Amino acid sequence: MNQPRPASSSDVHETDRSPATGLTHLSLQLLWHANEAGDTKSFAQAATTAVREHFQAAVVAIVVPHQGQWTTLARSGNRAMLPEPLMADALDRLAIVRQSDGWIAVPLRQRIETDHLLVMQADLPGGALCDESLVELADTLGSALASIRGRRRRNRRIQRLEAILEIATQWYRARDMQSLLVRIAEAATRLLHADRASIFLWDKANHILVGRPALGIDGDELKIADDAGVVGHVIHTGQSRRIDRHQGQDQIDRHVDEQLGYHTETLLCVPLRSPDGKIIGAFEVINKHEGDFDSEDEEALLDLAAHAAIALENTREREQLIRARDQITAEAAQGVQLIGTSPAIEALRSTIRRVADTDLAVLITGENGTGKEVAARLIHYLGRRREQPFIAVNCAAIAETLLESELFGHERGAFTDAGQSRPGKFELASGGTLFLDEIGDLSLSGQAKLLRVLEEKVVTRVGGTEPIHIDTRVLAATNQDLARMVREKKFREDLFYRLNVVNLHLPPLRERPDDILLLVEHFLDQFCRQARRPRPKLTRAARQRLLQHPWPGNVRELRNLIERLAYLTPDDTIDADELGLILAPASGAPDAVAADLPLNRATAQFQRQYIEQAIARARGNMSLAAKRLGLHRSNLYRKMRGLGISTAPPTSADSDDS
Repeated sequence: MNQPRPASSSDVHETDRSPATGLTHLSLQLLWHANEAGDTKSFAQAATTAVREHFQAAVVAIVVPHQGQWTTLARSGNRAMLPEPLMADALDRLAIVRQSDGWIAVPLRQRIETDHLLVMQADLPGGALCDESLVELADTLGSALASIRGRRRRNRRIQRLEAILEIATQWYRARDMQSLLVRIAEAATRLLHADRASIFLWDKANHILVGRPALGIDGDELKIADDAGVVGHVIHTGQSRRIDRHQGQDQIDRHVDEQLGYHTETLLCVPLRSPDGKIIGAFEVINKHEGDFDSEDEEALLDLAAHAAIALENTREREQLIRARDQITAEAAQGVQLIGTSPAIEALRSTIRRVADTDLAVLITGENGTGKEVAARLIHYLGRRREQPFIAVNCAAIAETLLESELFGHERGAFTDAGQSRPGKFELASGGTLFLDEIGDLSLSGQAKLLRVLEEKVVTRVGGTEPIHIDTRVLAATNQDLARMVREKKFREDLFYRLNVVNLHLPPLRERPDDILLLVEHFLDQFCRQARRPRPKLTRAARQRLLQHPWPGNVRELRNLIERLAYLTPDDTIDADELGLILAPASGAPDAVAADLPLNRATAQFQRQYIEQAIARARGNMSLAAKRLGLHRSNLYRKMRGLGISTAPPTSADSDDS
């Protein structure tokens, strides 16, 4: 669930625009943009606009040095030339630097590893641009950028681990060396978005490296001296090497380019090591499609190389390949946990253990954010299919025209864009688990096709005639009431009973309050380790606030909140007020007011509903309800009496004004 956007600087009344108050509103805006942004560039653009509007600046930009030049990440305002000497001075000194004409450069490095700078031209009286305010602003911007980058890095890491697990499984099925080498090269180019890849095996006795596949060479095999070029350096030093478009070009062996009829621009090469640590060759990828190879690419290629080295061993070492695959499976499974000790979660965990090692179809229901995919992955990893692929499909995202191709695959030429044959999701998941998320959004036509495959255990690719047997366990999930949809003829009854052999319902977080603090501790441990910082402690008031919140976004909302706190909270403790800055307000609005009422009656009705909901959300704590409504408690009671709302004596909960 998206958080409502905080008021912009222009929404704040002039009498409230003190430097401290205004900066708080700006910080709220920036944190909201950081939560919504998909990448640093989109956040930087929104942030520069917000900062420019707040300070009424002529121009605001976020810049970063790259290869001796300044790169503008985002800019808002006029097209005035940015003062590069000022920027260089701020970067060298890592301090705020000003010019007499209003230009200011502020380093953001306190919170982010790279040398980002905030540059603006503004002239405001009253201390709005004092160093203290600028440091606070830089801290917020740097923390937000670091949080976004960390989030994207973690997502890419998880995706790559799962892709490597699937790739390693396919390598294990290869029976001959040549086809295995081709598969390894294809997997590396696909995973790292590169043009070519080669495995170099070291013939140490003859001082030769044998590279395959080698396109354009007779026999598809390239032989070079073991001390030649980048590959020779990696073989002898055991250290990875990266060659960029602007650095290290003289290290490339151009004689190999001549042999291949090819031009190398970027290159990444890592050593291949046998299970006992000996270097047996090198793994090389060439010419990244966009930009240069980076440290994440190197990490991914090292992971691939570890599995490739094992796969390239002879048949006596197949058990080592299986152990490596199990290690990746275990690593992926570690991130799949059902946290909680409430009776509902204990019962759910018990049911999952009982059904995991069967092939029964399971329908997982629950609100958005309750963890339906987590439950599906837990079923997969606890069962005998754990070493096979887990394929997730969002049925709501598949266009009707692409449904058959996506699920069942297609043959080359089956339709206009079918340039080559491609297996569908059922084939890819064969031997493993296929998770059909948002099954309630599947069209009636798609439901009929899915039912046929579930009953016959056979798929036929689009444009093909050969039936393909599949051994795929199907798990489905929805946040809709499928039984009601069956009654309304929106979902096939036969498919409903086929999928609903076992039903797992995930309760919303508000129905298991005993698990909230357990989840908070779990996510704090996880994200603080990733942020490389000590875990902050929650005050009693903060814990109480977390327990009182209705969590409309369920576990996903709680997880996102704790992730932000782990990265953005600078102190060793987290108080309730810090939660209030970024905690989403309760979902739900007062009931609609009848359109035919006079204005004064409609206003009174709305106020009654709104105040009653605020008291309910605060669980009868009148002090907390008044605080959230922006009223003093005595004024709230006066308002309630005027609107005819019961003002019974406060409960014991009201005595806690925290």
